[in-house]
Amino acid sequence: MRKIGAKEIVVFLCLLALILVLGTGSALLLLGPLALGDFRGVAVVSAAVLLIYLFAFAIYRLCLRLLPLREGAAAPGSRDEFAANLNILFYLLLFNSLIRTHFLPLPLLRLVYLALGARLGSNTYSAGALLDPPLTTIGSDSIVGHDAVVFAHVIEGERLELRRVVIGNGVTIGAHAVVMAGARIGDGAIISVGAVLTKDSVVGAGEVWGGIPARLLKKKT
Repeated sequence: MRKIGAKEIVVFLCLLALILVLGTGSALLLLGPLALGDFRGVAVVSAAVLLIYLFAFAIYRLCLRLLPLREGAAAPGSRDEFAANLNILFYLLLFNSLIRTHFLPLPLLRLVYLALGARLGSNTYSAGALLDPPLTTIGSDSIVGHDAVVFAHVIEGERLELRRVVIGNGVTIGAHAVVMAGARIGDGAIISVGAVLTKDSVVGAGEVWGGIPARLLKKKT
């Protein structure tokens, strides 16, 4: 795995400082004049946390607009590597606590993924983790099961590559399943509990895949 360079770390820390200043400053401006009594501290801290994440979403999306994640290999020292590493820092230090815990209800978690750039159809939810929301597309009426993981990056030694994951309509990803980068899953397909769908796998419409590595088990009738 490549080291994240000093340039990416410095840029991220500057953005993080901006997020913290905007969030805490806005909370103090909004709630400072109010007579909150004994609950002032709790109210200000709660508002600050909420506003920090809202500003984090906004600044992250601005970064994606300026430095979009592009599919393909990221050469060392390239703009694509910088964008990918900055994205990793945002995820590890800010958004991991929202995505990987089970504190948020699914409808709210759906909003988080949409705010982070995932393309989700109507009535689609994830009880698992979408680790690369900007490179994840899921159709309507689909579900990602409890503690399943979908990711769109490949890290193999010094190699870093991004590949979009596309999941169709009416798809079920079983609990604890893993869907790797570049996977394409057709409408109505099922990935069984605990299956590991390897990178660049193509699952046809209505197919049921399972196992480690996942393979075709049957086709739904």
